[in-house]
Amino acid sequence: MIPELSNASVFMKDPQRVQEILESMLKAGSNTLQVISDFDMTLTRFAYNGKRCPTCHNIVEHSSLISSDCTEKLKELLNYYYPIEIDSSRPVEEKIPLMVEWWTKAHKLLVDQRIKKDMLAVVVRESEVMLREGYQLFFNHLHEHSIPLLIFSAGIGDILEEIILQAGVFHSNVKVFSNYMDFDETGLLTAFKGELIHIYNKREGALLNTGHFQELRTRPNVLLLGDSLGDLNMADGVQDMENILKIGFLNDKVEERKQSYLDTYDVVLVKDETMEVPNAIMLYLTGNK
Repeated sequence: MIPELSNASVFMKDPQRVQEILESMLKAGSNTLQVISDFDMTLTRFAYNGKRCPTCHNIVEHSSLISSDCTEKLKELLNYYYPIEIDSSRPVEEKIPLMVEWWTKAHKLLVDQRIKKDMLAVVVRESEVMLREGYQLFFNHLHEHSIPLLIFSAGIGDILEEIILQAGVFHSNVKVFSNYMDFDETGLLTAFKGELIHIYNKREGALLNTGHFQELRTRPNVLLLGDSLGDLNMADGVQDMENILKIGFLNDKVEERKQSYLDTYDVVLVKDETMEVPNAIMLYLTGNK
């Protein structure tokens, strides 16, 4: 049906079910569709030429905006908490307080650096962040077909927006839910706004933003894109959902995590740095196959 689903990087536990969901979505029409996606390592690349690409937090952490001492402390936090985040043997309930602890400590370190707002565009431009290959088609096609793209990110919203702005794809159909910096009247970072969004509470983020989902009640078909098991709850705010197709990018620790991804995502993309499969699915659903 969609040739790209036969790519070597594609794994499906139940291809028949995937086909049924796609057929049902196609029949309903693209005006009933919305896309809900994670950002870091989902819309952006995990690696390029064998080298890890930065996340929104990494861009700030490895920039001239912060001291070497702060960089070192943030690295220590990463080395301690990241193995916990991706440890599939630990229950999510056990991880949640630790993720809150990590994000809170990291944000406090950043606030202490007195970062200037007008420097964010510069550090994004100088960074090695890359959206996945085929991102232009993805963003532009959704915009052309007036399909809402909701991005839930545990990263830094200001940096995320700057990345898609500089890539020329921050269209009017894009809505971002993330951790935003709070600057004073002189443009200095003083805090982070609102509720903390970390990797395992995107469900709460979705439920807190039900007002936004209300506007999308005529769009009960969801294409969900994520790269962690925490991303699976991003669509929990969608009411009266008819179909959801979950596409998971498995970027790292493939062998130990593959089964848990196959059990929860409908389509698993292993070490695939492109948007080829999501684009093929989207073109199919909008009748542009």
